[in-house]
Amino acid sequence: QVQLVESGGGLVQAGGSLRLSCAASGSIFRINAMGWYRQAPGKQRELVGVITSGGSTNYTDSVKGRFTISRDNAKNTVYLQMNGLKPEDTADYYCNAQIRAVWFRPFGDYWGQGTQVTVSS
Repeated sequence: QVQLVESGGGLVQAGGSLRLSCAASGSIFRINAMGWYRQAPGKQRELVGVITSGGSTNYTDSVKGRFTISRDNAKNTVYLQMNGLKPEDTADYYCNAQIRAVWFRPFGDYWGQGTQVTVSS
């Protein structure tokens, strides 16, 4: 019964910044990779960035140099710092995590409910 809850979305002007948070709770034995995805109206869901348990990161080309993903393992939380926001960043943002809920079961994929980010021109 793992739950991921995102927060920090909102409305900002182009060029502004937001920081999204995603906290995992429930039955958690270990969390491996965590990441952020987004889905804009009328578009497919796309990867924004991922971070491994060791702190290595990867980003989609459209956000490189503007977005930074980080994590706090003690808090089971992943963050997405978004700077230099553009109107095309407008989307619902979803947290994803690879979690081993019980020690004797494999890692599974878990998703948050999403948080809306709107960037005005």
